Amino acid sequence: MVDLISAIKGNRFAVFGRAGMDVFATPIGVKSEDAGMFAADLGGSSANICVGLVKFGGNATLVTSVSDDAVGRFCVNRLKEYGVDTRYVRSVGGEARTSLAVYESCIEDFQNVIYRNGAADFQVTPEDMDQVNYADWSALITAGTVFAAEPSRSATFRAFENARAAGLPVIFDIDYRPYSWPSPEVAAEVLSRAGEESDMIVGNDEEFGFMAGGMDKGLDMARRLAERDGRIVIYKMGAEGAITLHGGEETRTGIFPVEAVKPNGAGDSFLSGLLSAIAQGHSLRDAVMRGSACASIVVSKPGCAGAMPDLEGLEAFLETHPGPTK
Repeated sequence: MVDLISAIKGNRFAVFGRAGMDVFATPIGVKSEDAGMFAADLGGSSANICVGLVKFGGNATLVTSVSDDAVGRFCVNRLKEYGVDTRYVRSVGGEARTSLAVYESCIEDFQNVIYRNGAADFQVTPEDMDQVNYADWSALITAGTVFAAEPSRSATFRAFENARAAGLPVIFDIDYRPYSWPSPEVAAEVLSRAGEESDMIVGNDEEFGFMAGGMDKGLDMARRLAERDGRIVIYKMGAEGAITLHGGEETRTGIFPVEAVKPNGAGDSFLSGLLSAIAQGHSLRDAVMRGSACASIVVSKPGCAGAMPDLEGLEAFLETHPGPTK
């Protein structure tokens, strides 16, 4: 059986999922429809996770496809500038397009307009997964969006098989985005399969509830998944904090309240902060708290990839913040 914690301490991650361009209104507080200026940066959940891991001193490679155009090349360039390994980022031609997110740094009536018609990241193939040298990495990470369409769905399950054959654990961020899926029924079935095949599962109460067939059943599903020996399940509850389920124990933790300027990017920062803290030798409980602090940092700043904290930024936040909720 794979030793999950030891693998995470290896701090070398192959991350599967999407990179995209984020375009956000400036300055803070301006609605998108009223903006006279927008800033652009790297976005996309898996790309954000990679950036967060690298900022904390880890190694991360992104496995995905981008469109063979200026937007795709922008994303690859930004990945490289952040220090993410791009050897497995493949450009695809035709009508496929890299995702675009247009949003604002404004919590009230927050708007995030996602353009994902003909998404390039769904063009990843099983053959792409077979070309990855899994021996270079200590763990595999995937966000759930990769399972929403073919050939990316089959390709990522192939990556799961390859990872298991190489002795790598699978870390799964549910990351359910309804607009990407053909139907809720397909999403529930496929995401549940991915959860069953994973060694660490991270999601919020709505995502677990969706997979279980009802919000009142989500925590029970998380508990059932956590019954497998060695598996870690983290059940996030927004402002109510999180429940970490591991080794027959449940640990409840709070959050670090901040004045948020946007809601997006929190989950990506949480996961990268959590894994980085485990890699640095923190206990699982403390790692969850540090991940929560990272989430708070990101929502308090504009942008996503650029808002991901490094170790110095996280320590400064923890030193000056009054502390987490109970």
